[in-house]
Amino acid sequence: MSKVISQDTFDDIVKENVVEFSMSPDEAKEETIKQFEAQGINLANIIKDLKINTDSGKPVINEAIEHLKSYIDDKSSNDEALLQYLYTLHEECQKSIPHRVLASKNGAQSILLSLLEARINSNGENSNTDVLEAILKCLNSLTNKQPDIFNANALALAKCLLDTNVNESIICLCLQWLQKACVMHEINRQNIMNANIVQQLKRFVSKENEKILREVLAIFRYLTLDDDIRTEFGSAHENACQIANEVIKDLTVLLKEFEDTNVLADSLLTIGCLAVRQEICMNVDEIGGIKLVFQVMANNLNAVRLNREALKLLRALAGNDTVKNRIVQEGGATLLKELLQIHISNEQVVSAALACISTLTLRVKENSKIFFETGIAEIIVETLRTHPKNKIVQRNGAWAVRNMVSRSREQCNIWLSFGIEDLLNVALNEHPSVHQDIKAALRDLGCNVELKEEWTGTAEKKILNS
Repeated sequence: MSKVISQDTFDDIVKENVVEFSMSPDEAKEETIKQFEAQGINLANIIKDLKINTDSGKPVINEAIEHLKSYIDDKSSNDEALLQYLYTLHEECQKSIPHRVLASKNGAQSILLSLLEARINSNGENSNTDVLEAILKCLNSLTNKQPDIFNANALALAKCLLDTNVNESIICLCLQWLQKACVMHEINRQNIMNANIVQQLKRFVSKENEKILREVLAIFRYLTLDDDIRTEFGSAHENACQIANEVIKDLTVLLKEFEDTNVLADSLLTIGCLAVRQEICMNVDEIGGIKLVFQVMANNLNAVRLNREALKLLRALAGNDTVKNRIVQEGGATLLKELLQIHISNEQVVSAALACISTLTLRVKENSKIFFETGIAEIIVETLRTHPKNKIVQRNGAWAVRNMVSRSREQCNIWLSFGIEDLLNVALNEHPSVHQDIKAALRDLGCNVELKEEWTGTAEKKILNS
């Protein structure tokens, strides 16, 4: 087993080389690495790129934390010095996860929370917004991809800030802090939900401040994540339902209040994340959500991200059969054809459009007929011809073709006249990982296709016919 050393031991030797032997920080680190490697010590656990103070020989991140601790212990009121310490800590924590882990091990989280609590409880005596912003920036950089450090005290302070502060920058930084605490951490998400954060954020779901609204929408989406591999069963579905019950109607109505495509795209994406149950899809439809989505799309036909998110939302809403049929009846087929024509060279938009078509025509012959009568078949074929190397486009296109013809075989000759068979056969060879989807489309088109029998074994016991 190879020998290892601690980060403190490594830093002490670097410091000695700087102070005792007047080396530059780079020379000191290089010499220290050579010394330990010559002794057969494994330095894989050591952060070798820490910024070193040329005077003291110490890592500046450690010094910044020490200064902050002294600031608290001495009850100092020198905001200028405090800002410098916070800036240094923020800059170092942004460099890498190891930097953030080191800062946490040295107590940065508790120090920052103490500073934040003191500012909140100062009743305006220490109302320097710059300091509050700097503290929150540090907490953001420290928590980024390190959500385990977010604790009950942090959540309580975040809630207090959202209740008492009216500064836009402070609120946005606080919301971003909560977002980082949600990523890859199921327990944090459950704690945030249990703290009634959704009801607290509901007041920000308005047209008054677009910047804050976008951060709130992001929080709602992060609370519906299911990305913590340490948890066997997450609460993403339950969280989405709870959030939807509180805000989805307000979010849907707000679609008509904005012109900024980024705000609209965020809103569409969030509604799509929350539409996880049939009754939620119906709620969106009942308040005119489909018409509002169509209006937003029609007003911004060239906006790539907005239309991509709108198509994903329509597909999510189509999980309810009644809403699915309404989408098609309200003119969805014509709108999707127009989007395919406009964005035929954009892989992301056409991929989302083809997936949406496949869902809207699934097991509904009438919907397939409406789409076919728009002339969309030729556009779909041309889309597949435009993106032969994109597996997702080819797969989604195969889905769309299969669902349109599976109950409407009278369409097959028209599809074949556009050359769809050759395109699908090329895709079959080019993308073997989706061969089942492509073969299904070829089969329902009536083409010759080799279907592989997945199991050819024999039963241990024969079944006797009575």
